[in-house]
Amino acid sequence: MTDQTHPLSVQSLLRCFALPADSRVNQRVPKKLLLEHGAPTAADKRLINEGIEEIQCLAALKPNTIGVAAYQDEQREYLEIAVVSLTLRSLEGKQAQTLRLAERLHRAVPYPLLLLIQNGSELLLTLAQKRWAQNEAGKVVLDGELSTARLPQDGVSRETASAFCQSLALNRQPQSHLKALYQGWIDKCDSLKAAALTGIFKAPTTPEQATARRHALLECERLEAEAHRLHTLASKEKQLARQVELNLAFKRVQTELDKHRGAL
Repeated sequence: MTDQTHPLSVQSLLRCFALPADSRVNQRVPKKLLLEHGAPTAADKRLINEGIEEIQCLAALKPNTIGVAAYQDEQREYLEIAVVSLTLRSLEGKQAQTLRLAERLHRAVPYPLLLLIQNGSELLLTLAQKRWAQNEAGKVVLDGELSTARLPQDGVSRETASAFCQSLALNRQPQSHLKALYQGWIDKCDSLKAAALTGIFKAPTTPEQATARRHALLECERLEAEAHRLHTLASKEKQLARQVELNLAFKRVQTELDKHRGAL
């Protein structure tokens, strides 16, 4: 399979977005900027120093570079989407640390961030909506959890990965304003997660479909964790009556999980 269909580097994944040449920046970002603005603890500073190889600003998506209008309401202002790459060292397989670094970078940049992470042989795409802080004028905070897509990902075929990559093109996202454009990419990440459970990559066609899928995915994650907990408890239980009780609870959770998977 070629790079275009199953990207194995930041640059090949970046090509999937088909960004205009006028939007490209390609500037290295010194780690000290993240240390100054995104490292509230000593552990964060150590993780940034030891875990990051390079940060690059790849593109700035603005109304005058991509032809999509800015967005503003009482909660947020989207004047630009920053496309940034993060190359890590010695963190392959260390998901918690990788996501911690991604979160620190999202928090440090005032614009919504399209973050492409190279972590050894793994690629990660992360996004997070932002809003004004309620108690600090002019400060921007994350609005919800990070949205992520991982390549390669368990349960995702090469054909599904190819469909996901093709769906990322700029002109295949909503064009009404920058917030809608950004949400389009978040919805594609949700679609890839759903495909890992259903085997089929299908992007939502309406905001309502996207919201329903997001809720179903959250329920699937919660129920999978609960099913794993019950299964572990049942396997360790010595009393037969309690073991039967836990197995019945596990089956009820599995039934509920199947229902939510069907909603994907």
